[in-house]
Amino acid sequence: MGKTLFDKVWDAHVVTQIENGPSVVYIDRHLIHEVTSPQAFAGLDHRGIKVFRPQNTVATPDHNVPTINQGMPIQDMLSRMQVDKLKENTKKHGIDHYGLNHPYQGIVHVIGPELGLTQPGMTIVCGDSHTSTHGAFGSVAFGIGTSEVEMVLASQCILQPKPKKMRITVDGQLKKGVTAKDIILYIISQVSTSGGTGYFVEFAGSAIRNLSMEGRMTICNMSIEMGARGGHIAPDETTFEYIHGREFAPKGVEWGKKLAYWKTLRSDDNAVFDRELNFDASDIEPMITYGTNPGMGIGITGSIPALETIEDSTKNSFQKSLKYMNFQAGSSMIGKEVNYVFVGSCTNGRIEDLREFANFVKGKKKADNIIAWIVPGSRQVEKQAKKEGIDKVLTEAGFELRQPGCSACLAMNDDKIPEGKYSISTTNRNFEGRQGPGARTMLASPLTAAATAIAGKLVDPREYI
Repeated sequence: MGKTLFDKVWDAHVVTQIENGPSVVYIDRHLIHEVTSPQAFAGLDHRGIKVFRPQNTVATPDHNVPTINQGMPIQDMLSRMQVDKLKENTKKHGIDHYGLNHPYQGIVHVIGPELGLTQPGMTIVCGDSHTSTHGAFGSVAFGIGTSEVEMVLASQCILQPKPKKMRITVDGQLKKGVTAKDIILYIISQVSTSGGTGYFVEFAGSAIRNLSMEGRMTICNMSIEMGARGGHIAPDETTFEYIHGREFAPKGVEWGKKLAYWKTLRSDDNAVFDRELNFDASDIEPMITYGTNPGMGIGITGSIPALETIEDSTKNSFQKSLKYMNFQAGSSMIGKEVNYVFVGSCTNGRIEDLREFANFVKGKKKADNIIAWIVPGSRQVEKQAKKEGIDKVLTEAGFELRQPGCSACLAMNDDKIPEGKYSISTTNRNFEGRQGPGARTMLASPLTAAATAIAGKLVDPREYI
């Protein structure tokens, strides 16, 4: 029997298999930030031990950092303390630290790929659920808890049960105005937020292969929103071209050796998955969420489901979500009130996302009722946006390019959506209060966000292309 891509990477990293228990898995790359690392370092200090392989770990602050005036001291005391503690801990243990104002600083899941730290065939972990982003490169990447962060710092290994394997194939041609974000929101709407529980998902098919690396990262980033342990995509020429020449990518002879190995990282033709799902790309239209989990999504021209179409087991949560959002079952999403537009995060804060937004708003004007936060995912994205003149396009259209950070994705800094206000967000979660207490979040692509920011209400972007 052939092996899946997941089997090939996982099996190559198993140090020990505990009988009737989890595997001891070696970790190639450990990414840390300021939120989940302080307690882990405190645990090491309490036990009097050092980081085992500091060269395998990279740190950057992202969750708590402000997105304006980053040269000034952070005002929030807890945020400032966490950012300072990351700097202190990494210096003590000899870990590379890309702090505020460092040219490599940014959201941890943005800087890993853009620096060439993320590579095919790696095992990658971080104390953050959206570590699945790195799976776009053919790695096995997943989020871990704080106690596990300490475990990896101490041993460069982790105890993990081996997940089941699922393949989701999306074939066909995407329609006008449909993006990677729409693909993954569509998949989650079809399988639910628990449809991937217990699985590691491989995304395949012509529609996936035709995506850029930024698009693939968006897909893998949100694989955990369907309950999966992680998601990945087999590396190909698009992957290799993206990595080549980046700061920490292999060079010279080493590049040739790595490339030869990376080309073997695909599921064998006779590999068996525990579950297979297939979707037609032509069935997907621009997506929008209407509820309080990423699975509550519909096509932009659709209507919120009628109550009688909802299964009895989920009717209560469905009604609770609509009450929170102040939406009515059966109503259309087109024309819905919007107050805020947020473009950014580890889902859609890359240069391609900013280009897409800027290309749409160029020559137009932001609606007066919209407050918009356009936040690059890293210093390098910010630098590239300015090099391409994206900042000027945004300014002329009434927008502002802010400084890098997680920002309003989870409102751990000052970027919070006020209570009762509606946000079109290019992020990954729309839970109650996710973007601020009482905030109402609708997830969408950067293209849909751009059209909405210009129209001042929720619209179908295809009508404006």
